[in-house]
Amino acid sequence: MINIVFLLLVFFMLTATIAPPDPLQVQPPVARGAAATEGREVTLHVGADGALMIGDARAEAALAALAALPDGTALRVNADAGLDGAAFARLLGRLAAAGVTELSVVVAAP
Repeated sequence: MINIVFLLLVFFMLTATIAPPDPLQVQPPVARGAAATEGREVTLHVGADGALMIGDARAEAALAALAALPDGTALRVNADAGLDGAAFARLLGRLAAAGVTELSVVVAAP
């Protein structure tokens, strides 16, 4: 009986996907203090080169996808720590032009 349980355990450990990988590999900046957000969230991934992605939408299509979000959806920006500050500031301006009024930035714990 223990053999069957062990085999099932090994089977599920090898076939399970814990979480899907992020579409862009980013290294977030380190936080000095953070507050967690709850509720419905959408994550905007920003690469070190400024590449944008929300779900399957890339570049300008990702910004257009923001307009289709229902009211009350929180936007999380998962930006690479290597992203230039000026490029991030320009992105914030583009997000404001797209109608984003609130967002949170993903950072790594110190």
